[in-house]
Amino acid sequence: MDRLRAGATTEPGRLRIIGAVMAALVIAFGAVTAWQVSDRATAADDVVTRSQPLSADAASIYRSLADADTSAASGFLAGAQEPPAVTKKYNDDIAEASRLLVKAAANTSGESASGQQITRLNQGLPRYTGLIERARANNRQGLPLGGAYLRYANEQMTTQLLPAAKKLYDEETGRLYRDYDDASTWPYLALGLGVVALGGLGWAQRRNYRRTNRVFNQGLLTATVASTAVLLWLAVGHTVASSGLADSRANGQESLKVLNDARISSLQARANENLTLVSRGAVSTKDKKDKYDVDYTTGMAALKRELAQAQRLAEDEGGGAPVGRATAAVKEWQTRHTDARKTDDQGNYDSALDKVIGEKTSTGESFGEVDEALAKALEWEQREFTEAAEGGRSALSGLAVGAAVLALLAAAAAVLGIGRRLSEFR
Repeated sequence: MDRLRAGATTEPGRLRIIGAVMAALVIAFGAVTAWQVSDRATAADDVVTRSQPLSADAASIYRSLADADTSAASGFLAGAQEPPAVTKKYNDDIAEASRLLVKAAANTSGESASGQQITRLNQGLPRYTGLIERARANNRQGLPLGGAYLRYANEQMTTQLLPAAKKLYDEETGRLYRDYDDASTWPYLALGLGVVALGGLGWAQRRNYRRTNRVFNQGLLTATVASTAVLLWLAVGHTVASSGLADSRANGQESLKVLNDARISSLQARANENLTLVSRGAVSTKDKKDKYDVDYTTGMAALKRELAQAQRLAEDEGGGAPVGRATAAVKEWQTRHTDARKTDDQGNYDSALDKVIGEKTSTGESFGEVDEALAKALEWEQREFTEAAEGGRSALSGLAVGAAVLALLAAAAAVLGIGRRLSEFR
């Protein structure tokens, strides 16, 4: 220790200490940069390849279940022999929901909140399909019990399956937003170390100039340039990544969420509209109103609010035009629904049925236009999200490895620069 203290009082000893400190600072800067950038790059990658697709799949599970319930009611209203197209649509929706549940289970821990909702859905879906089959069997025989089974199946769907699917969607969307936050958090520690390292290198070069009257030390200058490159790359790369991810969130994911909600509201409104004719007033609210007609009105009000919000979020014609078509179709749907209800209240059930499930000028036709327009809007916004998120993710590509390599180069250059100065004392 005495020799070390004595060596530190000499110029060569001081230079060795300065070289060691500079190398340590630069290496620490590079290591922390690589670590923090890797964490953010992983989060950004999860946004694009994991959490957003899982959130979209959860929304598709919800939509498929709601669509299956709507198709089941439409098929029941058609009579003893369901139209093959309606039956196929119901079967496709159930198959799609089952496939996506298997996929979600493979990517989710069973103990997690999402895993618990997946378990509930896997347990409840067979019960629901069993009730639908009983409703169909009784309907084919012309037994009124079929309507009771259909209403019970709808109750299972609206009180158990859809709430579980909604919680699953909320959990996966929450995970997506957490990944967004992780990817966008500024790497303050790395930036701070970068500033300290550059300050130290600047001080070392100024000290060298004052003691030797030499303007530049090539090693220290190289270390400064490399460290500056890392710091600028970190600041600019993270800024670009955060901007791209923020754009994908504001103009992609938020629109997707609202559009998914609107599509589900339209499906639920359609199912309640069909069940109004199936139940024929058998299920009432406390104030003696038809429960399904009340639920239809509530669903349409939510749909109109969601479409208005989607229109505000739409950034261009590609996303705004389909929402505009859906809004116009909703107005026509409500007009036709009012006419169908008036006809049914007058006792003309067959005519009311034709105005609900008929091929032309029916509420079903309006619902189809709404659903088709929303599907196109979702497709457009999904593409917008992917482009923006991919741009944000790519801004971090290579930064972790590049920072580590440049930091090692800077450390080596600093040591060589100090070594060159030390050689003058021999």
